[in-house]
Amino acid sequence: MIKVKRVYEQAADSDGTRVLIDRLWPRGISKEKATISIWMKDIAPSTELRRWFSHDPSKWKEFQERYIKELESNETQLKELVEIINTNTVVTLVYGAKDETHNNAVALSSFLQTEYLCYNSS
Repeated sequence: MIKVKRVYEQAADSDGTRVLIDRLWPRGISKEKATISIWMKDIAPSTELRRWFSHDPSKWKEFQERYIKELESNETQLKELVEIINTNTVVTLVYGAKDETHNNAVALSSFLQTEYLCYNSS
């Protein structure tokens, strides 16, 4: 099961393995309070894409398309994350953005839930 959660929300046992998928460490939160199992900086959107998007909902659809292209070209990190998902009952993708609807964790979760089976079989 893949879940999505803001790093600023209280960690819970039901989160399972917590994977931070932001390139930058979230502001104002200690590593202890974040309770991150794994930090996968390289699966986050590129700095250029993140700056272009700037959490503008009008750019959401194009952001998702561009991010998926980046993910597909980052096969090593993607396979590593799929392996984490396949070996854990619950994986929570943790992010720092304020917008809970338009962020890289939502885009990544959607991509994984619709496309990762092709990676899972290889």
